[in-house]
Amino acid sequence: MRFFVFKTPKPKSFTYIPRYYDPDKLALEQKKAAMGLDSTLTHHEQIRLQMSRRWRRGSSAREGTSMSKVITYAIYATLILGSVYLIMFTDFIERLLSAFGVTH
Repeated sequence: MRFFVFKTPKPKSFTYIPRYYDPDKLALEQKKAAMGLDSTLTHHEQIRLQMSRRWRRGSSAREGTSMSKVITYAIYATLILGSVYLIMFTDFIERLLSAFGVTH
């Protein structure tokens, strides 16, 4: 007969009930809920559907802001490249310094 000092616990079990997922049925239920017809969606699922619709609608508004960002970046790049050109390839800085009386 064996004598154990420590008792090992039994593995924990869980109850899992598999559910069948039908994407066509889900899409049909969402369309019914969007049109306001009788559907089996819960209140929570209906709110989730409304939120996803609103977020998708808001994404089109954000696309317009991305175009304005591109224009802003193009203006900044033009200003930076123009100032680099003035400093490196013209005598603009020398004339500016001589106008203020600074000589080198």
